[in-house]
Amino acid sequence: MYLLDEVSTSKQSRVFVEMPATLYKNCENWVRPLDKDIYNVFDEAKNPCFKKGKCKRWLLMDGNKCLGRVAAFINGMTYNLDGYKVGQMGFFECINDEKAAFMLFDKCVEWLKSEGMDCIEGPVNFGERIEWWGLLTDGFDKTPVYGMPYTHKYYVKFFDNYGFKDYFKQFTYRAKLEVESLSKVVIWKSDRLFRDKNYKVLTYGQIGRDKAIDSLLEVYNKTWNMEVHGVKEITRDEVEAIYKNLQPIIDKDLIYFAYYDDKPIGFFLMFPEMNQILKHLNGKMNLLGMAKFLYYKNFRKIDVALGQLFGVIPEYQNKGVEAAMITYFCREKVEQNSSYKYLELNWVGDFNPPMMHLMDYIGAHVARVHTTYRLIFRDDIPFVRSADKNKDK
Repeated sequence: MYLLDEVSTSKQSRVFVEMPATLYKNCENWVRPLDKDIYNVFDEAKNPCFKKGKCKRWLLMDGNKCLGRVAAFINGMTYNLDGYKVGQMGFFECINDEKAAFMLFDKCVEWLKSEGMDCIEGPVNFGERIEWWGLLTDGFDKTPVYGMPYTHKYYVKFFDNYGFKDYFKQFTYRAKLEVESLSKVVIWKSDRLFRDKNYKVLTYGQIGRDKAIDSLLEVYNKTWNMEVHGVKEITRDEVEAIYKNLQPIIDKDLIYFAYYDDKPIGFFLMFPEMNQILKHLNGKMNLLGMAKFLYYKNFRKIDVALGQLFGVIPEYQNKGVEAAMITYFCREKVEQNSSYKYLELNWVGDFNPPMMHLMDYIGAHVARVHTTYRLIFRDDIPFVRSADKNKDK
């Protein structure tokens, strides 16, 4: 008999984190996330979303055996951006049993309705979009990139059959790291831009930590906003915390900033694709895990640079700044005979046609697709995909 238990003890929290290891034990492409990364999402002291939001978690049990898990949450910064109240769910895992899956969905819907929500969105993260966001709907033959979910193919039918609708898709693109793969248009735009000596592209290593933080802060808050992107303004403390947390994996030659007349106008944040290392750690960053991490990081070269965030402030978009940063990166890495052979760019939304066109120009192809679903509870609220909603923004 299936029973739902709310996670309320440290033992249940451990079961929540460890349950997928059993579910994916025969799946060669699944990479176990670091346990601490999942624990941190649900740690009120470490996740700032708890300051204005709330979260519940449940385990689906059959006796002492865990068959599924799910979390539901309300992000106080973003839940009311669409004119109706959007609750969220995520970290869904379940055996191949529709009845079991629907029990987990029902619990999320029940709780979110009790909290006054008009809609459920998922599977997503209780936090920033760049991590643990979306259901894998294409690319099951590939390992996930760091911080993104790999989910069973049969989950798709669970969401479809329950009544969820495709709200938007986000693509992970892959390109071979060589100048020859870039289109003539990208190279032309880049060369044209650099003829104006006021434009510069510099790396984190060239400008240093303090200027990198200042530049990221200024560009980020001018590029994204709550109304269009559902992204809150970021503070200097948050940027410093991000740099601190990422310090072990930062390659200073993979983080690029664009300037015009010494004013920051764009950035391109890339990191070594850490899942090439984490697949050897079984989720543990203990002493043995740290030793393995250092070994693979220093002696087994990572060949994929993962593009996590790409931004150009509005007044400099469509001027070739994006092309310039990518071309500069490709030329520099080819000339250095770098170990990086491929570039993967994460989180290109289907509501962002200019970025999709840029991917075509650099010779990139879609390697994985994650889908974010919504289910609206009220009949008087029409369902509109994100790409259609943002056409008028």
